[in-house]
Amino acid sequence: MSPPMGDSHKRFLQTMMSNGIISASRAAALHKHCCETHGAHYVADRLEDFINIINAHLQSLFMHIRKGMSEDDGLEYYALVNVTETDITRMASDYADNELELFRKTMDLIVDSESGSASSTDILNCADSLQTKKLKKKETEHVLNKFVQDKWLNEKDGEYTLSVRCIVEMEQYMRTIYQDLIKVCHVCHNIALQCQMCENPICGIKVHLPCVARYFRARSDPRCPECSDFWPHEIPEILHSQSQSSQNLPSSSRESTAPTPSRRSRRS
Repeated sequence: MSPPMGDSHKRFLQTMMSNGIISASRAAALHKHCCETHGAHYVADRLEDFINIINAHLQSLFMHIRKGMSEDDGLEYYALVNVTETDITRMASDYADNELELFRKTMDLIVDSESGSASSTDILNCADSLQTKKLKKKETEHVLNKFVQDKWLNEKDGEYTLSVRCIVEMEQYMRTIYQDLIKVCHVCHNIALQCQMCENPICGIKVHLPCVARYFRARSDPRCPECSDFWPHEIPEILHSQSQSSQNLPSSSRESTAPTPSRRSRRS
């Protein structure tokens, strides 16, 4: 039988319910704050145990706090996920049918791309051929902004990528629908969209850009971690900076690992 939830756990859960997703650094700070506020025993490196107690009580509600990594900057996040809904229908209460169709088409473009992203131009072209109801340009731009604000997509310089919230919540859906396209990162074993790929045709493993930066950081002769062939791609640098995360969450001081752009190889 799992330990009971104390007031510190309940306060943590309330914040997760309010935000939906928070950075790992903020989760650590929140853990400390909740324990100190309610006089609970606090151990800095026991955040996972703390969350496991909450998850044990969320099982009957078919909810779960999951951990995931942002492909954009390598930062880790915690998301509150509804485990009974494994596809885009989880968004049905917030979006119209044609908006959901636009999201599906956007996801198709991103997963099928070489870069793990989709341009605003390509998405706008999709909006003109929706089967449910076509969207005008301004309507499409408004819906895309809403997807970003609701943390389903990230946008930078007109390129859209799947947010960490989207990947964490819809991982099973993506593995089912895109089973021939989806591969996992050889290092962290999560879905890999923004990544580099081993050019050995017999190997072809994929590694996230942040994972590439960390794995090859101290290696002067980079070799594929699977087949040991030379790794021909430019190795991204790990940038250490105090910045706000890409999820538009309240700012907190932290060291981010944001890889610089690198040459990409074609997805198989």
